[in-house]
Amino acid sequence: MDGGPRAAAQCGMRIRLLGEITAHVDGVPVDLGHERQRCVLAALLVEPGRPVPVDVLLERAWGDRLPQHPRQALYSYVSRLRQTLAGGGCTVPRRPSGYLVEIDPLDVDLHLFDDLVRRAAGPAQSDDCAVELLDAALELWTGDAFGGLDTPWLNGVRRELHRRRRTAQQRRDDLALRLGRHATVLDGLLARADAEPLDEALAGSALLALYRCGRRAEALARYDQLRRHLAADLGIEPGDELRGLHERILRAAPDLALREPATVVPQQLPPAPAAFTGRTGELAELTAAMRAGPDRAAGPIAVIGGVGGAGKTWLALRWAHEHRGRFPDGRLYVNLRGFDPAGEPLAPAAAIRSFLTALGVAAEALPAGEQEQAAAFRRLVDGRRMLVVLDNARDSAQVVPLLPGTATVAVLVTSRRRLTGLVAAHSARPVVLDCMSHADAADLLRVRLGAARVAAEPGAVEALLPLCAGLPLALGIVAARAATDPHCRLRTLVTELRSRPTRLDALDAGDLAVSLRAVMAGSVRHLPPAAAELFGLLSLGPGPDIGGPAAASLAGCDPGGLRPAVRELLDASLLVEESPGRFRMHDLVRLYGIEVAAGQAGAGPAVERLLDHYVHSACAAAGRLEPLRDPLLLPAPLPGVRAETFGDRRAALAWFAAEEQVLLSAVRYADGAGFHRHAWQLAWALVYVLDQRGNWHAELDVHRAALRSASRLGCDTAIGHAHRGLARAYTWLRSFDEARVHLGAALDAYRRLGDQAGQGFVYRNLARVSARQGQPGRALADDRRALAMFEAAGHDHGRAQTLNALGWHLAHLGEHEQAVARCGEAIAVQQRLGDRHGEGLTWDTLAWSRHRSGRPAQALSCYERAVALLRDQCDRYQEAVVTEHLGDAYAALGRRSEARAAWLRAAGLLAALGHPDARVLRAKATTDTH
Repeated sequence: MDGGPRAAAQCGMRIRLLGEITAHVDGVPVDLGHERQRCVLAALLVEPGRPVPVDVLLERAWGDRLPQHPRQALYSYVSRLRQTLAGGGCTVPRRPSGYLVEIDPLDVDLHLFDDLVRRAAGPAQSDDCAVELLDAALELWTGDAFGGLDTPWLNGVRRELHRRRRTAQQRRDDLALRLGRHATVLDGLLARADAEPLDEALAGSALLALYRCGRRAEALARYDQLRRHLAADLGIEPGDELRGLHERILRAAPDLALREPATVVPQQLPPAPAAFTGRTGELAELTAAMRAGPDRAAGPIAVIGGVGGAGKTWLALRWAHEHRGRFPDGRLYVNLRGFDPAGEPLAPAAAIRSFLTALGVAAEALPAGEQEQAAAFRRLVDGRRMLVVLDNARDSAQVVPLLPGTATVAVLVTSRRRLTGLVAAHSARPVVLDCMSHADAADLLRVRLGAARVAAEPGAVEALLPLCAGLPLALGIVAARAATDPHCRLRTLVTELRSRPTRLDALDAGDLAVSLRAVMAGSVRHLPPAAAELFGLLSLGPGPDIGGPAAASLAGCDPGGLRPAVRELLDASLLVEESPGRFRMHDLVRLYGIEVAAGQAGAGPAVERLLDHYVHSACAAAGRLEPLRDPLLLPAPLPGVRAETFGDRRAALAWFAAEEQVLLSAVRYADGAGFHRHAWQLAWALVYVLDQRGNWHAELDVHRAALRSASRLGCDTAIGHAHRGLARAYTWLRSFDEARVHLGAALDAYRRLGDQAGQGFVYRNLARVSARQGQPGRALADDRRALAMFEAAGHDHGRAQTLNALGWHLAHLGEHEQAVARCGEAIAVQQRLGDRHGEGLTWDTLAWSRHRSGRPAQALSCYERAVALLRDQCDRYQEAVVTEHLGDAYAALGRRSEARAAWLRAAGLLAALGHPDARVLRAKATTDTH
């Protein structure tokens, strides 16, 4: 199939029968004549390509209400249909056995519906893909089949089609329930169940959806209502299957719980554009470019090129959403940031890692090398029907490593450059996106402002269009200004744009943004001074977005005082609030903002305030998460910085979840911009969160930047922390030699400082490396050195940690009495310190020793105490680890159902963190053979 079911702007003829009968040629509607002519067309299209005898055709189209001269009437209608359909490349020849329409059946929605339903039922089709296909099939229906046409034959076909529609709906709902999408389908199920109250299969699906949505009482009440209907109308009781479901809902049977879907179908596309207009020719050209030839070993590649602001991403997302039915195995998307004014282009390796994550590859399963990661990506997508959208590419060199190289995967690239190398070496099809036509640009203004507003000033509209150069972004900003201020006359905007002969410089060689600067300058010039200043400052933020408190520190003002300026920027469409309290700028708007900021005397101090905000807030959050960790000695925040505070661990975790990507970007920015203290201190604060999520590749990135900055500062404390951070990440990635090299460097730094506690933590890290290498004896020796250092330094927290670790190593060596003794010492210190978190970890070690020494029953109470302590401390990661151990103890006692329940609880905790081990635990719970 060359196009998805919603591809209204495709090449050739598209005919709809599942609703009012309509036809389009290249997206343009055509007149199919009056009712009887459409009856003739429907009678032919129900069986396209198969001749229909004249007598049969008359009976289908007229029934028993034949006209006075039926054959002449039929010939007349066929003749008109030939003329109408010829524009779409369709013919209506007459064969000896009758008339037929020569058309690709998939260009008729009825047959496309049948094809999608058939493909969804394929034996190799995953549930996710089947739901995608069935959703696409059901979205083809816009009303009753054949609209209001009425003949006995059409009525019979209509009834059969509606039966097939109900079957597809039931199949889609069953699959959706199996995938856990009960909330998505519930409303539709209830509406159809109300319309067909005696359909037991439909009723069963509705009951199950209600139960899974937590509406058990409503499900039981609905069953009772159905039973009364059946008794009153048919004199029967519900069938065995429905009665069984009712009984299982009554007792909350475990088998009603959800099962995890097996196949990952990535769906990374941003939302489809809301106000898309025009571009009919470009959409058709793109459809042709994305059609794979029969002799291609690789999938089709299309490159949308054109000037900045021409709507390349707009067009790509419109096409991708219209054709998503072609790609049931997933849609990958990445913004390559090729022309990001605030940072470097995204490295291909980082893009591939994001794709692997979307495809379900756990962080710890990522291959270590970039070439191996690229090979893994190509292997995972090979043979799958997928779309990869590479948005905002800098050049061909950035794109080539991301090409899947398989015939089933299509690639859609956008770039301000023409990417000649990609076209020459990889047969990419260029689709040049020029400025919008005059008519399309006028349509865009009409959609955004309303027909009455545009019609009131036709001369001003005609003058505005060339000033905006047909660029959708420029037109959108002008429309936003006019729409948000009903007193703003369009001719006033024309005067403003003409009176300021300024334009954006080239964004890249040969890629001009035409009049965007003039449009943006007009918008900024009308802002209050505080909003205009904030516009420039916000463009300097290092991350993809910014939170309200951080913006207040950037501006050096109170958050309440910032709100009016933020509202002004939102109203002017210079800022987007993607979620409550978080703001983002479009790339091109940010570029202009950077130019504005260049003329602001306070821009430099503002950036330092922002980084100060992130450092002090991140260290405060880290202190909530690890209250006994040795804090950094931070200088006082700069005046105007209002660092965030956190009342408890939950608040700190929520802040890190919202700011994680910003903080990662801030580390790299600070390192590159010379804010070296901020770079290493931010990396220090991120350790706990990155560790909890298993995001060890990101941990490597930030600590490499931290080490560069620490080395430039010549600060041994910073150098030691950075080396330890790198070693921690390498340990989790099982690159043990690299980990030991960095720990050696950290040890040297702490020795120069005379920092015994720092040396103790290095030995603790060395012990962790040895333990993960399966060398408990060596780990024991390392931790004994750590203990000596902590005792010499009087560092009780480190001493307690190490005593616990010694117990762990001793238990692995079979020295369980010594292990219990060490754990007892650790717990005594932890209780004195009030270290409930550390105490929970030690109870886990104690339980593990008792379990492995043949006393799993005694281990249970220790595990339960550990879980309670860690849950109280909101450490979901360690709670999951200990809950898994609890399940192991249950399994050793032969209590398999309790073991599986514990493993599944642990998997749920890890999944909520986005941790890769969640999959491992789910597999353990479903394949346990203990």
